[in-house]
Amino acid sequence: MFTRHHGVWPDDLPKTMTLPQTSVFTNLDISARRYPDHPAIIYYDSKLTFSQLLAEVEALAGYLQHQGVGKGDRVLLYMQNSPQYVIGYYAILRADAVVIPVNPMNRSAELEHYVSDTSARICLAGQELAGFIAPLLGKTELEQVVVAAYSTYVREPTDLKLPAEVEAPAVPMTTPGCVLWEDALAAGHTPGPTTAGPDDLAVIPYSSGTTGAPKGCMHVHRAVMATACHRAYWNLSTPDSVQLATLPFFHVTGMQGSMNGPIYTGSTSVIMTRWDRTVAARLIERYRVSGWTNIVTMAVDFLSNPDIGQYDLSSLMTIGGGGAAMPEAIAKKLHTMTGLDYIEGYGLSETMAATHINPPAHPKAQCLGIPVFDVDSRIVDVETLQEKGPNEVGEIVSNGPQVTVGYWNRPAETEAAFIELDGKRFFRTGDLAYYDEDGYFFMVDRVKRMINASGFKVWPSEVESMMYRNPAIHECCVISSPHPRRGETVKACVVLTAEAESSTTAEDIIAWCKEEMAAYKVPEIIEFVSELPKSPTGKLMWKALQDEEWKKPA
Repeated sequence: MFTRHHGVWPDDLPKTMTLPQTSVFTNLDISARRYPDHPAIIYYDSKLTFSQLLAEVEALAGYLQHQGVGKGDRVLLYMQNSPQYVIGYYAILRADAVVIPVNPMNRSAELEHYVSDTSARICLAGQELAGFIAPLLGKTELEQVVVAAYSTYVREPTDLKLPAEVEAPAVPMTTPGCVLWEDALAAGHTPGPTTAGPDDLAVIPYSSGTTGAPKGCMHVHRAVMATACHRAYWNLSTPDSVQLATLPFFHVTGMQGSMNGPIYTGSTSVIMTRWDRTVAARLIERYRVSGWTNIVTMAVDFLSNPDIGQYDLSSLMTIGGGGAAMPEAIAKKLHTMTGLDYIEGYGLSETMAATHINPPAHPKAQCLGIPVFDVDSRIVDVETLQEKGPNEVGEIVSNGPQVTVGYWNRPAETEAAFIELDGKRFFRTGDLAYYDEDGYFFMVDRVKRMINASGFKVWPSEVESMMYRNPAIHECCVISSPHPRRGETVKACVVLTAEAESSTTAEDIIAWCKEEMAAYKVPEIIEFVSELPKSPTGKLMWKALQDEEWKKPA
């Protein structure tokens, strides 16, 4: 067991944690019994209490079961942050089914993979996204889409600037197979007894791999419970804590830090559907927000607001996140304004959010943190898998209660993702790092071929496979390119077909990509080349292009 970090462990916390042996839904049931009139959600000045939240979860769970959803069935959850997202998530769990959180930036071609891979028959979708999922009705196993208009939960007057998706009124559903959210809740169905336990599947977030298509990370209730509890206790949360929820709930960090964690402790989530730095500042001031989990680029934008000094941010007690290293100048500005250090952490979709977090009393800058409760992390040689010592670079491998049990329907990739050390099963993260003498971990590079643009993980092989659908493209290679704000961005080196050479521009390729894939995956830079470098066996030498790109002068 790695224990080098115990010397900097928080004084007021134990090093091990006994986790509840119940389903994640039980957390909501218990909080609703304990704090029925306490606000679970504040949504642009409209409140939903724990008892109200539970009642709507029960109604939707009953509806799902009436539609034939049974234990272990997968249900897609395809919407932006909203009360409906929370209700949908917990209703799926209440029905003993499995949540498939889908990035709302995904479009029809990408959604088809989620449907076919999970055999999902029902999708809960935001109204603004229904047009992308509805075309799959009847063409795939998908049978029904329950459509939610976010505006129906803004029930009180507000002076806050609302995103267009939240302002949009509900529209009648005329597409066969599409059902209004309110109609589903009003159907009057009561769910049967909940039977899911700690070792049943709860949620399958998707993480792409080097083979292209996204793959599902299977997490049982025990794993989801682990990081929800870990985060709550690490930040000393209480029922009177107030969390600002700006990270998307489909992403494990937002899901655990801003939704499941607060529900476990009976505290309040102030939910934003879209990021707006002014609205965020007003919400912190208005609702005395005590905690805010974000990504570094969001914190940078927040602190760059020229009017930020006008707002009372004194209620903040914890602020932190990850996605990229926090720039030193921004960290100093944050500390000057609030007296707080930015607490960085590290985790993956495969680990259901954080395995490492900086100790609040002793954080280190641009650092992943230390292994949290019951997490055993080591650094090993990428090739020999021999364990390394302090300040030696190798791959992070982790064992802990939050680690995935494997990839959905991918036994070979599951087997390849784990190694055994000291009789324990360790997950290979694919990230190169080292730890210092005090047991703090620091990122160095990535073993896997992945681009991290402002916290959004882009897998080049997936983007390439979609770009090959463009008839103008003969060959392409997607790499990362340095970016002053995002850290790195997406670049595509493209060989055009002979027919397209004289008539296709970089703008044409980018416009096509915007129609076909999520915005964060779209190459920001297109470079036309006559050929791509290949090895003697014909393998694309993407790393040569990558290295050349990063050697260019800034």
